[in-house]
Amino acid sequence: MSDSPGWAVIDIDGVLADVRHRLVHVERSPKNWDAFFAAAPLDPPLARGIEVVHEQLAAGRRVAYVSGRPERCRADTVEWLEAQGLASTPLHLRGDADRRPARLTKLELVRMLERSAPIDVVVDDDIAVVTAMRTAGYEVLHATWMDGGTEGVDHSPAQDTLFEAQEVEGRT
Repeated sequence: MSDSPGWAVIDIDGVLADVRHRLVHVERSPKNWDAFFAAAPLDPPLARGIEVVHEQLAAGRRVAYVSGRPERCRADTVEWLEAQGLASTPLHLRGDADRRPARLTKLELVRMLERSAPIDVVVDDDIAVVTAMRTAGYEVLHATWMDGGTEGVDHSPAQDTLFEAQEVEGRT
């Protein structure tokens, strides 16, 4: 490990980006993941998530984005992050053909980041990811704010819809 500042690892969908407007594409079968991801550039930002990024930077941490979005969404994601006034790198996305659960792909990416500096905190909204990260020994901030989530509530109704769709498709 280096002596460099630690990482704040931050998810995008449901943490920084409000995905509720595009859930219609994955609420029924067959799920239209192409349309779901194509609508991502229209995501409104989640103010609390943006604040968390700034808080982590102010605390001296480096920020890395780790998302379950496929690699084909990189250009749109970089553009969206920059439009929110956020640095767009480092940005780690899953491979286009990777259908493993996010709890596995994200844990793999976090462990890769940990080779360069300690992981100070992981911020994610998916309870399966949160549980996997905590089980692996990472400090986690569980993002429950997409639907104005309250303390002690695992996730919002919109997140329920997204997580259910992902589980059916093997993406969470």
